[in-house]
Amino acid sequence: MKWKRAAALVSAALMAAALTACGSGSSEATTEAGSWETIPGATTASTEASSEATTESTETTESAATIPDGMYLSELTGEPISLDIQNQRPITAMIDNDKRAWPHFGLNDCDVVYELLNSTENNDVTRLMAVMKDWGNLKQLGNIRSARPSNVNLTAEWNAILCHDGGPVYFQNEIAAHPVPDLSGYFTRVSNGKATEFTEYITTGEIESRCASAGISTDYTANPGSHFNFTDYGTTVDLSERSDAIDCTTGVWLPFEHTHSAMLYDASTKKYYYNEGGAPANDGATGENVGFENVIVIECNYSIFDSNGYMEYNNVGASGMPGYYITEGKAIPITWSKPEYSSITRYYNADGNEITMNTGRTYICYVPNDLWGGIVQGTTLY
Repeated sequence: MKWKRAAALVSAALMAAALTACGSGSSEATTEAGSWETIPGATTASTEASSEATTESTETTESAATIPDGMYLSELTGEPISLDIQNQRPITAMIDNDKRAWPHFGLNDCDVVYELLNSTENNDVTRLMAVMKDWGNLKQLGNIRSARPSNVNLTAEWNAILCHDGGPVYFQNEIAAHPVPDLSGYFTRVSNGKATEFTEYITTGEIESRCASAGISTDYTANPGSHFNFTDYGTTVDLSERSDAIDCTTGVWLPFEHTHSAMLYDASTKKYYYNEGGAPANDGATGENVGFENVIVIECNYSIFDSNGYMEYNNVGASGMPGYYITEGKAIPITWSKPEYSSITRYYNADGNEITMNTGRTYICYVPNDLWGGIVQGTTLY
């Protein structure tokens, strides 16, 4: 057992998970967390809000903005996008997060990005699953790598098209048992001076042509609706109005030794910026740091398949597991549930109500239960 995983187990047993907090942050990575504050452990909440429960009182008194003509509010971000793609299903793209694959391309064009443990070996290397609605306008996304079993049920809850390059036998068994539309391999190879496994990208027009050839519908076959309970467009969620809100104006350091992933806050943009390896994770094409309005960090149990570290999250059927919702420099403890295989994962505050989220892009991190202690008192264990 690796020292970091053992240390995380000890930390988790000693106290509940905590998030970093101090001063005003920036999108530049730092190795010092500054001063830290412990967030109380999340109270287990009912996975269904009672009929009398009301939406949490976190919105300001701002008035909702007018939706521009020819647009509707996206079910992924709560912000206006073209009506022309209202019925278009999103893609979920498997993006390598091995440091040899950096920089990423196209993440700022994605609506939701998951960070998931890819293997318990290789210093707990993670993989990203990017959810993109307006894939017709993508220029370069990737690089694309193989999928894992958990990516199948997450793709199913979006009624999306899974884009990947193969996967181990455990993934093959999962997608055979729970079919989702998928495009595997044969995306564009880009000469970038790297090993072959780091050269595959989705480029303009490939989703349309590949789906047409495979007979995959690019329209929803069962529209799941909004995944999140967004505040009215043009208004803002203010978590400081909640008694359980904690300052999070620096950011969150995640317990993944390979990537040293972190989400650092920039008060000037009110976004959390993705950092890896102690530096901003800038897009390979634009040079822009990858930023998000919403951050969700949750604990999840998992099962290991073999000595290679292949694993899957036990998220299907999960209920009352702890986590945090973070936005605009504040965090609150939450719980989450996913009752069925294709069910939308829902997030609840300590009152048992579904959380209200700011509109915009969302980063979701599944932290394995034995690494959850790595988010303690600012101790990153690396």
